Parts: sequence; C-alpha cells; structure tokens
Amino acid sequence: MLGLKFETATSWAEIAKDDLQQILTDHAFAEQKAASNAVSIIINYSEETALVTEMSKIAIEEMEHFKMVHDLMVARGMTLGREQTNSYAKNLQSFFTKTKDRNEALIQRLLVAALIEARSCERFKVFSENLEDQELSNFYKDLMVSEANHYTTFLGFARQYQDREIVDKKWNDLLAYEAEMMKTRGNTAKVHG
Repeated sequence: MLGLKFETATSWAEIAKDDLQQILTDHAFAEQKAASNAVSIIINYSEETALVTEMSKIAIEEMEHFKMVHDLMVARGMTLGREQTNSYAKNLQSFFTKTKDRNEALIQRLLVAALIEARSCERFKVFSENLEDQELSNFYKDLMVSEANHYTTFLGFARQYQDREIVDKKWNDLLAYEAEMMKTRGNTAKVHG
C-alpha cells in the first residue's frame, strides 16, 4: 500500500519500547513539524483553494495528534523534553535540486511530506504490533490510519500539479533514495531514527 522500499525491523520497536520518553518526545515534535509544514504550504500557495482546504485539515489534525501525545505523556508522568535534531526530513529534502519554479517546489514539498507520512505510518504499525502495552498499541494503530490518509493526500496533490508519469518517476526515485538512507537507521528511539 505505501510503496516503501525498505521495511523497518522489529528491533527498532524494541529500542523504542525501551525508551518511551524519547520516542514520545520525538513523536510529539514530529507532529508539530507536520502541522507547521501544512501551514507553510497554505501560506506559500494560498491561491490553491483545494490545497489550502486540505492543508488546513491536516494542520489541525497534526496539532490534535501533538496534544494527544502530550496528554499521554503527562498521564504517564512524563514531561515533554526539548526538541532534538532529526536529520531524516532534511536528508529527504536534499534529494531534490533546489528550484525557483513555484510549481516544481510545491511538488517536491508534497512528495517529501508524503514520504514522511508513509514512513510514520509504517513505523507506527511496527510499533503497535510489538507493544505489550495495550493502550499504546491501540494509540499507534489509530494514528497509523491518519498517517496513511495524509500520505495519500500529499501524493494525490503532487499528481494534480504535474503529469502523473513525471511525478511517479520522482516519487520512485525518492523512495529508492529513502530506502538506502533507512538502512543506516533504526537504532534510536525516534519515529524516523
């Protein structure tokens, strides 16, 4: 369904389970960044009514997810830690050559966002399936569905702004690049780590 070219090993779920404070903090900030990205797309492409409508929904939903993660942390006696660097998104963004063409820049942003959402979905699935903690398992199963919806929204919009064949070539190239990158990840309690 997601088209990812590298599967997360269950060993990552074990690492994440052993450091819930870290994975939940990283997840909370990932949700904030996702909301921020949707708002940024709205600001930069405000003339695209259908896109603005969907990005508004995503921004709100991502902030709701942030609140859900934060509430879960508080209920478990945790404090939201400080944001930490995560090179995953930056590495994906560096795949594409910077462009001054607004349409091309939008397609690049949409494809990167789609891949981040797809990988989040896949990681949430692996995590939920390897948790004994039923509350957390259910929590991540529910979020997995939302991430899948966001992935299809971003990819669908990219395909609207350029010939599908061209977009799909870029998408497959980005997937291959991300798969190589993921081979060196999976050893930290971070959503994309």
